[in-house]
Amino acid sequence: MRHRFAALAAVAAFLGFAAPAAAQSPPSWLQYGSDGATAPQFDFAKAIEQTVWVESEVDSDRDGAKDLIRVRISRPGEAQERGHKVPVVYEHSPYRGDTGNPANHDVDFDSLPQERRATASALRRAERARGKRTARKAKRGPQANLPGTLDDYYVPRGYAVVLGESVGTFNSQGCPDVGADAETLGTKAAIDWLNGRARGVDDAGNPVSADWSTGDVGMVGTSYNGTLPNQVATTGVEGLKTIIPVSAISSWYDYYRANGLVVAPHSNTNGAGDNGYLGEDTDVLGDYIGGPRMEDPNGECRFMHDYLLDEQDRVTGDYSAFWAARDYLGKVDRIKASVFVVHGLNDFNVKTKAFAEWWYRLAANGVERKIWLHNGGHGGPGGAGATAYRTQQNRWFDHYLFGVANGIQGEPRSTIQREDGSYRNEADWPAPGTGRAALEVGSGSRTAPGTLSAKRKSAVPQPFTDRGRELDTDDVLIQSPDTANPNRLVYRTSALSRDVRMSGTPWVTLRMSVDNRTAANLTAVLVDYGPGGTASMVTRGWLDPQNRNSLTRSDRVEPGERYTMRWDLQPDDHVFAAGHRIGLVVVSTDHDYTIRPKPGTQLTLAPSESEISLPLVGGAGALR
Repeated sequence: MRHRFAALAAVAAFLGFAAPAAAQSPPSWLQYGSDGATAPQFDFAKAIEQTVWVESEVDSDRDGAKDLIRVRISRPGEAQERGHKVPVVYEHSPYRGDTGNPANHDVDFDSLPQERRATASALRRAERARGKRTARKAKRGPQANLPGTLDDYYVPRGYAVVLGESVGTFNSQGCPDVGADAETLGTKAAIDWLNGRARGVDDAGNPVSADWSTGDVGMVGTSYNGTLPNQVATTGVEGLKTIIPVSAISSWYDYYRANGLVVAPHSNTNGAGDNGYLGEDTDVLGDYIGGPRMEDPNGECRFMHDYLLDEQDRVTGDYSAFWAARDYLGKVDRIKASVFVVHGLNDFNVKTKAFAEWWYRLAANGVERKIWLHNGGHGGPGGAGATAYRTQQNRWFDHYLFGVANGIQGEPRSTIQREDGSYRNEADWPAPGTGRAALEVGSGSRTAPGTLSAKRKSAVPQPFTDRGRELDTDDVLIQSPDTANPNRLVYRTSALSRDVRMSGTPWVTLRMSVDNRTAANLTAVLVDYGPGGTASMVTRGWLDPQNRNSLTRSDRVEPGERYTMRWDLQPDDHVFAAGHRIGLVVVSTDHDYTIRPKPGTQLTLAPSESEISLPLVGGAGALR
């Protein structure tokens, strides 16, 4: 396949295109609907469609030639006839076609890999010898094609739509490096071409320019397709005016790891039920999106597969240079585009930490921004909120790409869906007036369920035993809070006298020991306990005790020695209703997320220095 693309590149001469000017005010020909957004005004049947091969800055497959990125374009033909330049709605994706069928890593072991301290290569050989890897199930993210929903909607409204194929996937050249520089620069290439800074050719090898475009670009996409806009925005590329990342990753470490633990994303939209992504990691995802060029032992990108497999480190789970290259949180200060964040509060695929940490840093760096949070799982808003969200998306693009003075940047910054399905507009997120409230862990015996309160009632150490792969956290271990359970610890407040709203990131600080091993999983679950002991998981978080001091370094755990360990749970926005109780459940192995050892690890929690810190509207006063 490479020789064909090389021929195309050879035909194209470097051209000195002048960058199109950015839109300063809306064109007079724009028409608007009753909802204030641009209305359909061009005949979609007359749309112009074309395919362009854009030369990127990278040679990710190491063949001596810059990778060509394939993009497909749909734009209003009548705008071309009338001489109107148009802005671009751009979605880039690794899921366009020719995906592979890789197997996930095994997650069931006799003991945790970090305890054995096996090398990554030894673990890799052991997994192949065991032959117990399970096939990765359904892919995530949309499979948009032209024509598709974006061009159906936006081309009649005067936008061009560009659908790109990520580096090393489908028709685009190169090797997918899953979140690192090649992928970022391969995505950026289309924006450079739209602004005259990169060359492009058609299928016949003829030079093609984007003289029909204003050069103003807005990116949108869901999941991986939403992560790519985050990546490109951190380059500060000129011409990218705004991004709308939906259920998007901001750090691949936070996607596949959690405070030193190897943790899987969840395959189901709300994180419930069997998890078909257990054992997925960057190498599995790379094999999926790269297809044969990654999976085949003789494939042109097999070196990338091997690199991902070796460097991701499924043994220690430590944060490393590999993960830093796939972490965009430290690059937010480079963003010049506005950002419209969209996420589901019950998303345990791209977990909520992805949007929250991104949002916190956008705020700290003064990036123009908006957020829309729904109470569903992975993906965009559904049901009654879908239409309202589409209108907001449309108006956002109208403002930043056409220059429409519709006032959207001055409207409430946050739109959030509540438990009853209704949406509310608020000044910001977390909710204004949110403050920290510490609930101290108390226990009156070694086995009975304990308490959460502003002042610790008693502090008897409590042991429990990990059931490893044998018990599900949600179905079993958070249930029956009035009953002692040897495989978990549960602590609850008294019944709340009024509604209490949590908005932001909870943290736990637990004084604990691992009594008979040098490694363990640690899982904290925040639970809403209703009348009669009904249990609803609100959020959860994980820690490797070997990473209690540092994400970048694993420190030995001495059996029986107590350590103070602090970690975050996934952010959320949840109302605990009056009459309900706030609960903290502490377990070891989380059946659907973590590596799963055999049962038998013994742990002890010392309540004397243990607490959960909740971001509550009204702060500590909300609980008085």
